[in-house]
Amino acid sequence: MTNPPPPPLPGPSPEPVGWYPAPPRSASDRVRAAWQARAESDYIFDFPTALGWTILTCGFYGIYVVYQLVRRARDHNLRRIELLDAATTFAWEQANTRGLADELRPAFERIASSMATLRAISGEFRDPTLWAVISFVARGIVEIVVFILLDGDLVKHDYAEGAVEHELAGIYGRLGVSIAPPDPGRLKGRHNYGGRIAATIFSFGIYLLWWERDVMNEGNRHFQHNWVWEDNLAGAVQRLSLAT
Repeated sequence: MTNPPPPPLPGPSPEPVGWYPAPPRSASDRVRAAWQARAESDYIFDFPTALGWTILTCGFYGIYVVYQLVRRARDHNLRRIELLDAATTFAWEQANTRGLADELRPAFERIASSMATLRAISGEFRDPTLWAVISFVARGIVEIVVFILLDGDLVKHDYAEGAVEHELAGIYGRLGVSIAPPDPGRLKGRHNYGGRIAATIFSFGIYLLWWERDVMNEGNRHFQHNWVWEDNLAGAVQRLSLAT
């Protein structure tokens, strides 16, 4: 009678024959991937359509609106963090290759400060599913809270990413490719929260629809401004990649 085989040793199982870990993506590939992913993150609302569905569903579609408003803000911010971080990494690699790192270092340090603001926003409580559930329980009040949070996030996000875009435009120009600086006219101020809450109360909630329209349209315009600049950035990265 033969002895049974020994039990397998603890530890990770060996990789199958022919398996190799995927190589890390280059910074230029990361830029391209984040640029292409905007169709997944940057949802464009049509207010009349959303309003129509809300009426037809006796208000239940409004819960989906809350979900989508929070989701698109969160996912857009995460995508922009990846895009701007990859574009900064690529520019730093190019600056080192061309011997311009010391000259451009102050601009990169300013970018790091603004990127910290974007990352801080991504760490705040912005789970779309939870907000949708809360909205189902406490309609009206939750929408007001969500609109205030999203408006504040958009203002902070836009100023921070605009600062990064401005610095990157100068850096890429020094590297030999032109990127138009961001349009300062796109920046918006915060809503008058007290006035809007009062208008919602005195209109028995009707003004909340107008407020929702503003939040939708301001987000739409923000995305569309971003897309123009992103197209310029993606083209600049591609030209530099082909030249090296």
